[in-house]
Amino acid sequence: MGARSMVPAAVTLFLFLSFVGLCNGGITGNYVRQVGPTADMPKEAFPPPPGFNTPEQVHITQGDHGGRGVIVSWVTPAMRHPNVVTYWAEGAKLKDKQKAHSKIYSYRYFTYSSGYIHHATIEALEYDTKYFYELGRGNGTRRFSFTTPPKVGPDVPYTFGIMGDLGQTSASIQTLEHYMANPKGQTVLFAGDLSYADDHPYHDNERWDTWGRFVEKSAAYQPWIWTAGNHELDFAPELEEYTPFKPYLNRYHVPYRASQSTSPLWYSIKRASAHIIVLSSYSAYGKYTPQYTWLKQELPKVNRAETPWLIVLVHSPWYNSYNYHYMEGETMRVMFESWFVQSKVDIVFAGHVHAYERSERISNIKFNITNGQSAPVKDPSAPVYITIGDGGNIEGLATSYTEPQPSYSAYREASFGHAILEIKNRTHAHYTWHRNQDNTPVAADSLWLYNRYYYPVEEPSPWE
Repeated sequence: MGARSMVPAAVTLFLFLSFVGLCNGGITGNYVRQVGPTADMPKEAFPPPPGFNTPEQVHITQGDHGGRGVIVSWVTPAMRHPNVVTYWAEGAKLKDKQKAHSKIYSYRYFTYSSGYIHHATIEALEYDTKYFYELGRGNGTRRFSFTTPPKVGPDVPYTFGIMGDLGQTSASIQTLEHYMANPKGQTVLFAGDLSYADDHPYHDNERWDTWGRFVEKSAAYQPWIWTAGNHELDFAPELEEYTPFKPYLNRYHVPYRASQSTSPLWYSIKRASAHIIVLSSYSAYGKYTPQYTWLKQELPKVNRAETPWLIVLVHSPWYNSYNYHYMEGETMRVMFESWFVQSKVDIVFAGHVHAYERSERISNIKFNITNGQSAPVKDPSAPVYITIGDGGNIEGLATSYTEPQPSYSAYREASFGHAILEIKNRTHAHYTWHRNQDNTPVAADSLWLYNRYYYPVEEPSPWE
């Protein structure tokens, strides 16, 4: 073989080895819209509604375990009353209007004093029904609506939107508007980090108010299922603020007692065909702690014949191939991953890392001190881990990856966006991730997910 014929062979070998190296993991998207920090919008961008003492920052979440309850929350800035929500089913007569009274909260944080924070629980609603509700009085009356979920059942279709680390920047506005432009979303699963008030001097709690006004256009009309992140801690000894989660816990109530939880920071709900578990990355979860004990008791209660899809929300990701917050979720993974595999959790959503990543179905539970098996391996009983901390917050995107891309990472990209999970029946769900800069129907990443309990086969890669 002559020298001329050896050159193409050498080039071919080089390209082959390069391809093998690149295929260590999955896909790294090369689309990056914005790499630097994004400034918060001025407070004036989110003004209160007109009128004296007009209710504002209206938001709803599920109010019971099974979907027939709604917690309606709002703030009155000047007076405690009225503290009533009036509600009625679409098409109901005037005499059929009902009322629920709120419990009223307020708090001080450093030099800030909150308005009057109302939480009213509406119970015993009809499934799959549109309701209207009104707050306020006179010229300050405001009207909203929501639709209750279908009755819990194994083949009930339902669509969730997923967001995390939203903040209140121009990019945040793009993310929320992009999600709202998709008519499919019925309930938001929120993976933590709401207002980023703590990124401002003295944890400027007015930023909690502006954030509540910002998300109202969605959160007043469909439930947001809340997860607490690190930016909800607001623990600031230098300000003599020693109570963790004070603003968050006053402002955002959840139905934690319905799942026998002792804390609103971890709880569960059932909605349509999904059982959703919310955990707290920043509360104690070691052996014998309340969160550990609750989760140990909660997982066996999941009835897959009733709710086939088992979804977990947590803020700090357990699998992460970015050079940001790397391995911060490791101790929680060590505590609970074997339980997730044993329980056949379908999906785990996390935030914290300000980018997007989807894992393969993998686990790292075989390691003991002698066997050396300390690397993630494919596991058909394991969940898909999705990091969706790409809402658009003030701190900007995470753009530095670990290299080479690890085998557990199926797709990663440093872009802002949101996701949609369309549950079709007990066996199939369609998942899509939508980059802010694309048209609403465009999916930058997508996958048909197969239920781990009813159809535990390997999903085909969308890139094959």
